[in-house]
Amino acid sequence: MTHLALTPLDWLIKKDIQVIDEENLEDDWRNKINKSILTETVPQALIIPKSSKELSDVITQSAQHKIPLLLCGNGSKLNWGGLTDSPQWVVSTQKLNHIIDHAVGDLTVTVESGVKLKDLQKMLQPYGQFLPIDPAYSNLATVGGIVATANTGSWRQRYGSVRDLVLGISFVRWDGKIAKAGGKVVKNVAGYDLMKLLTGSYGTLGVITDITFRLYPLNKASKTIVITGNAENITLLGQTLKNTGLSPMAADFLSASVVKILELGEGIGLILQFQSILESVNEQIQQAEKYAESFDLKRQVFSEQSEINLWQQLPNIIQITRTEASITGKIGVISNQAVTVLTQLNKLTQNQGLGMINLKQGIGSIQFDTNTDVQVIKKMRSLCQFHQGYLTLLDAPLEIKQKIEPWGYTNNALTLMQKIKQQFDPHNLLNPRKFLFQ
Repeated sequence: MTHLALTPLDWLIKKDIQVIDEENLEDDWRNKINKSILTETVPQALIIPKSSKELSDVITQSAQHKIPLLLCGNGSKLNWGGLTDSPQWVVSTQKLNHIIDHAVGDLTVTVESGVKLKDLQKMLQPYGQFLPIDPAYSNLATVGGIVATANTGSWRQRYGSVRDLVLGISFVRWDGKIAKAGGKVVKNVAGYDLMKLLTGSYGTLGVITDITFRLYPLNKASKTIVITGNAENITLLGQTLKNTGLSPMAADFLSASVVKILELGEGIGLILQFQSILESVNEQIQQAEKYAESFDLKRQVFSEQSEINLWQQLPNIIQITRTEASITGKIGVISNQAVTVLTQLNKLTQNQGLGMINLKQGIGSIQFDTNTDVQVIKKMRSLCQFHQGYLTLLDAPLEIKQKIEPWGYTNNALTLMQKIKQQFDPHNLLNPRKFLFQ
């Protein structure tokens, strides 16, 4: 009697690993996948391992049979970046969702990559701690997806980027073996920094299984001031604030279109959030108001529920596409050119483009209207590059990403990135074409 060898999927099923074939995909997953792939051929299956060991088994099968993968957490950012080239399997880490260790006194936490950020924050709250990351899709985003895309928002003003908060990381290599880097304590180490290398790699160098984060104490009081007016005076105010003792938790320039949608006034905006003890917050708000008055700018102060509502609306307006045809992107420029870039955005898009750029780092979000011409996007990218920056397309219709390379990176680090990719994924099986060096 002849015994037929098991197919890779059958082998996984026999191992009791959850496999959902293409015919039984939920519509939500199907839509996310269709917006993420280069061809119309739908992957064979969605695979959802429940542990690092199961994930290792999945990646091992992929390596042995040269099966290209589309990797994700909950899939909220699955279609960001480049279009993946003909993946046969979609692998989700959403069920790797356990808290591994919380060192309360050391202000660190170690969690599996599928833990939702909102669930982690809820767990940390009774201890008076939080993880200062404010990504897009904050209710759905997993910590693994956040690290893989290096996605955070306005809190980068005080706490830095995602990579500044990662102390240790474990991941599955292309061959299925599990590797670790960093540790569980806040310290400096010598050697190659794999945490920073994997952060923002879009799953192209390995599949993150767990992460150790640096935590911060919750602040006791919070208020936000929004300052609006003409571009020149807002620019001067921004430069002034950089040289003061004020320490906002969040600070972003807002395009005139965003100011208008939120009914905050007219012209360019500057939004500042202060969190600390109440006395400090009140003092800093008063100082910010005085600076705004000296430049003849309008200001509004928000607190309690009105402040919460404002910060809930802002990322939803800019970072999340409003229609199927809308286009969102990540933008970076020299910070002192932020207002100039936002002003040009309004002109190029006839006041339809939405943008916000961080006061300190010059990094932010941008959204183009449904009917935006491809040439307008290219002009906006050229403008950012002129100011030593970039414009990366995150969420966009397939036809736009086929006309405009999503990353637009041409600097001299490209060759080095390609060599690193070859070392970490020699057969190009992990999110092929997702990132710019492939």
